[in-house]
Amino acid sequence: MSGENFVDYVKICCRSGKGGAGSSHFMRNRNTAKGGPDGGDGGRGGHVVVRGNAQFWTLLHLKYARHVIAEHGEPGRGQHKHGADGKDQYIDVPLGTVIKDAESGEVIVEILEDGEEVIITPGGRGGLGNDHFKSSVRQSPTYSQPGEDGLEEWKILELKLLADVGLVGFPNAGKSTLLSVVSAAKPEIANYPFTTLKPNLGMIAYRDDRSFVMADIPGIIEGAAEGKGLGLRFLRHIERNPVLLFIVPADADDIRKEYETLLGELEKYNPDLLKKNRLLAISKSDMLDDELEEALRAEIEDLNPIFFSSVAQKGLQPLKDKIWQAMENATVW
Repeated sequence: MSGENFVDYVKICCRSGKGGAGSSHFMRNRNTAKGGPDGGDGGRGGHVVVRGNAQFWTLLHLKYARHVIAEHGEPGRGQHKHGADGKDQYIDVPLGTVIKDAESGEVIVEILEDGEEVIITPGGRGGLGNDHFKSSVRQSPTYSQPGEDGLEEWKILELKLLADVGLVGFPNAGKSTLLSVVSAAKPEIANYPFTTLKPNLGMIAYRDDRSFVMADIPGIIEGAAEGKGLGLRFLRHIERNPVLLFIVPADADDIRKEYETLLGELEKYNPDLLKKNRLLAISKSDMLDDELEEALRAEIEDLNPIFFSSVAQKGLQPLKDKIWQAMENATVW
């Protein structure tokens, strides 16, 4: 998934259809000169419906769809003929999409299943025909209801990636390199901060033809929870990952402090993130000789670290084993 093609936020105007008017009609034929009321009901206006589609991974297809407009319902006719309902307008979204009201910020729905359908802007109800208003006192009502107006509402669609494992770390920690080595994903990699500007997904092959999905988000910096750096925009992508893999490079000044800083940023953003299963992996371990690695391991033994090197292909299978074990013990979010 290239950065240019990944869109995880759109704001669109949803306009549902107006309901059709009810009919004020009386039965008239060659045998009936003054028949009773037989006006049919108007059809309802079309809804705006979101639908989960597992074939989509991004909101790119909605980037330029600023308005989504459903059809109006048709008016009723004589002989109790009801007007046709307006055609619903469907918005296909990737799984993990959150739909919010743009004005209040209230979450309307979170789409998590393929084929799941939810009406986010209902169409107006069709008006009742005059047949509904007849009575023993009023046998020839001329009144029928107009159709109910449709709604025009702005909605925000935010994508939270659905992945088994989320990579968490400071910029240039080696997250993208790991993803590129263990999967077919090809994120941009360079020796400077913020190379990753968009989330990337990769399918990781495991033992016995099993696999899992790993998500790499742009690097976190201190103060991200307050919006510094790339901030809040990408932290939401790890909310749905049952396992968090923290990546700290072997050449960090203080591995424990860096790890605790990352934990602190997640806690400030959403304390529930600390309830997830998490692993600490030390990247770029090819820079360490055996003696130095053992010394570092002893310093942070209580954190149960995993040492690996993407470049040297060192420790990758044990890392996958640890991830799989953590996934099996993870709470479903």
